[in-house]
Amino acid sequence: MEHIQNLSREDLLKLIQVYAKSWLAHDGCWFLAAEEKFGMETAMELDAKSWERFAAAEARRIMKEFDIPPNGGLKALEKALQFRLYAAINRQEIEWVNENKMIFRMRECRVQTTRRRKNLPDFPCMPVGIVEFSHFAKTVDPRIRTRCLACPPEPGADFYCGWEFTIVAE
Repeated sequence: MEHIQNLSREDLLKLIQVYAKSWLAHDGCWFLAAEEKFGMETAMELDAKSWERFAAAEARRIMKEFDIPPNGGLKALEKALQFRLYAAINRQEIEWVNENKMIFRMRECRVQTTRRRKNLPDFPCMPVGIVEFSHFAKTVDPRIRTRCLACPPEPGADFYCGWEFTIVAE
C-alpha cells in the first residue's frame, strides 16, 4: 500500500482510470463467458442479478466513504453518482428539472463506444440498466423512483442512456 500512498496526484488519477477500466473489462469478460456458456438470455438474467447486488454495494460504500447520509434525497444521489466507477471513465451530466426531479445522462459510454469502434451493435443494456440504476438510487434513498428515458437498444438523442430520478413523499 505504501507504493500507492507515495504516488503523485497525477499518478493517483491515472490509477483511478486503470482501476475503473479494469473493473469494466472484467465485467465485460464475465458477461461474454456467461453468454458463451449459457446464451444471451441467461447471461442477461445473471448480469441483472449481479448488478442488483453490485449497485447497492457500490452505493453503500460511496455513502460511507464520502459521508453521504442515508435518505438524503436527490442531492445525496447526485453526489453519489459522481463517485461511481463509471464517473472515472464515462462522461456524464446531471440536470435538475426541479427540487423533486433530476435527469442523469451518460454522454459518453466506454462500453458502447468500444462496441461501435469494433463495428458491433450497441449492447442492449436497458434491462440491466433499469435494475442497476434503480437499485443504486433506492440504496441512497428508498423514496427515489427511477425511470429510463433512453438506453440501448432504444437510441438517445445525444446521449447513450438517460435516467429520470424523482423523489416521492412517504
